[in-house]
Amino acid sequence: MKSISLLLSFAASLALTSATPFDNNAIPAGASITLPRSLSSSSSFSPLTRSNHKKKDNWGNAVEKDRKKIKIRASKHDRDDISDDFLWAIKKANHGGLVHLEKGKKYVIGKKLDLTFLKDVYVKLDGELKFTNDIDYWQKNNFYYPFQKSITFWVWGGKDIKIYGKGVINGNGQAWWDGFSGAEILDPKNKFYRPILFLTDNATNIEIAGLHLKDSPCWTTFLVRTKNVVFDNIYIDAVSTNVSSLPKNTDGFDSLNVDGLTVTNTRVNVGDDCFSPKPNTTNIFVKNLWCNGTHGVSMGSIGQYPGVKDYISNAWLENITLLNGQNGARLKAWAGPNVGYGYIDNITYKDIHIENTDAPVVLDQCYFNINKTACAAYPSNVNITNVKFLNVYGTSSGKNGRVVADLKCSPGATCSGIHLENINITSPAGAPPQIVCENIQGDVGVTCVSPNATQT
Repeated sequence: MKSISLLLSFAASLALTSATPFDNNAIPAGASITLPRSLSSSSSFSPLTRSNHKKKDNWGNAVEKDRKKIKIRASKHDRDDISDDFLWAIKKANHGGLVHLEKGKKYVIGKKLDLTFLKDVYVKLDGELKFTNDIDYWQKNNFYYPFQKSITFWVWGGKDIKIYGKGVINGNGQAWWDGFSGAEILDPKNKFYRPILFLTDNATNIEIAGLHLKDSPCWTTFLVRTKNVVFDNIYIDAVSTNVSSLPKNTDGFDSLNVDGLTVTNTRVNVGDDCFSPKPNTTNIFVKNLWCNGTHGVSMGSIGQYPGVKDYISNAWLENITLLNGQNGARLKAWAGPNVGYGYIDNITYKDIHIENTDAPVVLDQCYFNINKTACAAYPSNVNITNVKFLNVYGTSSGKNGRVVADLKCSPGATCSGIHLENINITSPAGAPPQIVCENIQGDVGVTCVSPNATQT
């Protein structure tokens, strides 16, 4: 009987191996591969009949229940690096499978990972993916992008990638915030690079849903050369436990050369931009976004690099709440002696609720850290056209007196088609609130004052 049981066990394992498209590499300890019921079932229906009734996802691929599922062991402690296991699982799940990281378990990543080879893969994250805070290692081992001296732990790329669940991607940022001593990433003297938590490059059809993106050392997301990326039901926060070293440059969303960026039903609590598409981002859709303590929902910055043309176009941003922040709805472009040029066009902000915010509506063409004299001598060459602010309401902080909207266009650029409608923002500094306009062509739809006529 014992020999028969062993034979049956061997036959079952052989059948599983022959039924899967995997190579013969050994399975890591604690890992498992499970076939979907549609493949392992002994149903009398033919495979062709069954496949005709299968549901498909938005990209025409198999849904979760029809995918082979790969699991790996969890980390035993914060120094137990399972990077190799995770990479193995991703490779096994590629071309139609799913990696499942289970609820209540932690998976520690301590090595940089190149994940740019993907095609039709799901990652269901119900546990916690946590990066090590080995600053020395990550300073020497990372993926570097010259745009604003960006580095990252890993890069996701390829086509048809879905990362979803109820879990956490944890950047373990406290050590980075403690260590960088307030150095801005744009400081030319800064040599302390901090990793971005989630980065895509050369990717098409990316969906990220349901996750908590926690304590990124630097920007939370950076999307590079990416097409059709969707974030839904995401929570982003960066909260320091040390009041003397607060998070810095921890933007919620940044992009570079992206066509199709959607963010919906999302909350962001960080110390920098809530949403900030950067050069060459187009076809943007944002709805139901909540931002606390941020630098606002910004178009830009663009025009940073000498001789380089940048643009942002076709953005619709609706039902956004901005609380306790530095800026609300903002457009920003660089000025100075060695900058680029470009345009921002066809942008609509609609139904924007603002509370206790220093600059609720702002057009800033003297970005970054440039004084008025230099900005006047070397004005921005970024044209801003066809921008609408519709139904913007709430309160400013009063930091800028009675000014609730500050729209100062560069004399070196064209600003036209700027329209404000139903602007109902009050200031604790007094009434009536003031809207500043400068160098804007045509009627903006509201009563404006010049910068010299503002009153505190």
